[in-house]
Amino acid sequence: MTTERVEEKVRETLRAVALDQVRAPGDLAHQVVRRRSRRRFSQAAGAAVAVVAVAAGAMLGLGDGGVADRGRPVQSAVAPEGWKPWQSGLAGASERGCLADGSALYCSGSTYDVAKIDANTGKRLWTVKVNREGDGIDRPFGVRDGVVYAYRNHTAKNLPDGDYAGGTDVMAVDAGTGKRLWTVEMPQDDRTDQAAMLIDGAVWANTPSVRSMSALDPLTGKEKWHYTWAKGVVCERTVLSGVPYLLCAPDTEEVHDTDVFRLDPATGKVHKVTTLPGRQQPIGTSEGRMVLIGAQDTTGDHLRLTTLTGSGKRNSLPGQVKGHMAGLAVVGDRLISVSMKGRASAYSLSSGRTEWTAPVGVTMPDKKAMTSIASPVGSARQGVVYFLNPAGDMSGLDLRTGKQLWSGHVDTGKPRPGITDRPQLLQYEDVLIARNGSRIFSLLPRIGT
Repeated sequence: MTTERVEEKVRETLRAVALDQVRAPGDLAHQVVRRRSRRRFSQAAGAAVAVVAVAAGAMLGLGDGGVADRGRPVQSAVAPEGWKPWQSGLAGASERGCLADGSALYCSGSTYDVAKIDANTGKRLWTVKVNREGDGIDRPFGVRDGVVYAYRNHTAKNLPDGDYAGGTDVMAVDAGTGKRLWTVEMPQDDRTDQAAMLIDGAVWANTPSVRSMSALDPLTGKEKWHYTWAKGVVCERTVLSGVPYLLCAPDTEEVHDTDVFRLDPATGKVHKVTTLPGRQQPIGTSEGRMVLIGAQDTTGDHLRLTTLTGSGKRNSLPGQVKGHMAGLAVVGDRLISVSMKGRASAYSLSSGRTEWTAPVGVTMPDKKAMTSIASPVGSARQGVVYFLNPAGDMSGLDLRTGKQLWSGHVDTGKPRPGITDRPQLLQYEDVLIARNGSRIFSLLPRIGT
């Protein structure tokens, strides 16, 4: 199968694949296959990988701990000290998305690869200008020990034939000053969630080759170790409690079992954890477990959820994941899904039972439009899960029961089809941050008793 055919197959599948009776957000095709044809999704080979890639793009793992106690009432939202409601509309600073870290937002847009924004006031603190172009849908992927990690075009120069292929670097920036500390070139323009991530003591990045992951020194970018898997194998990547894992299977259209490997974050030493049936894709973490979705055949009609601990203890959840997906999130021990018909469901990641199904509380976009609701975000401490649609409508549901507790609205402008209408919902403690294109709103939902 040629690269061009793989790209087209991924696009087709991401726009039509059935997962949990909800439809994939329209922008996920761009998320897996970037807007320029040379920015390709080289990991996919056939429908099976494309099917499970949907979940990886839509999941959001939250580290809030366990689900709120059933007998405990919803907790009131409390504003952080020094915070006031604010909104921002700086063009070029946030269209590619934002990352919340404490009292700061780190955003990317058409003009800036990174723009630091005070989450209390909305004030822009510093920026890192793009290296020629900033038209992707990537954003900073991590912040730790005063350093921000993001992506940057490798060059601003044209090729000898006049074409432009900027390439991609992983980049480290001082979080206090905005000074670039180092860049390391990557072998392809994959800027998806698995291209680079933080592990204990290092940045784990897809370099120096397409089939390699390297541990880079977080302060210098110097390689500590790298691991290369065999030709004819595709490996998905995830991190659990600071430890890197590879989920590897033959790179064919047929579905094979998946081998799970744990890598020592300090040395790169590899240990096989287990083998799982079908082709597995990591879609989040929950309470010390990986949450995986597995394709049993190339049709994508048989998808099952599994949780796996670092020691290899497996829990295959009953039932199958079906339907069209509009959004998913992991909140504590719950998997929250949203259907294109506007129904939200909560599933237990321990038992696999459906805990509740209820109206999501916002109008769903037309399924023909290249747009979607934001990935849900939730607070297990508060016991609430929140939703946002491209029109700016917001809703909060009780995480225990599905009862609607709150609704709100922000003026995101008239929804437009395409990549610019891929909204995003973030949290700064109990504060919600809603972003759509270059518009950012920060508000406190009046919720709880």
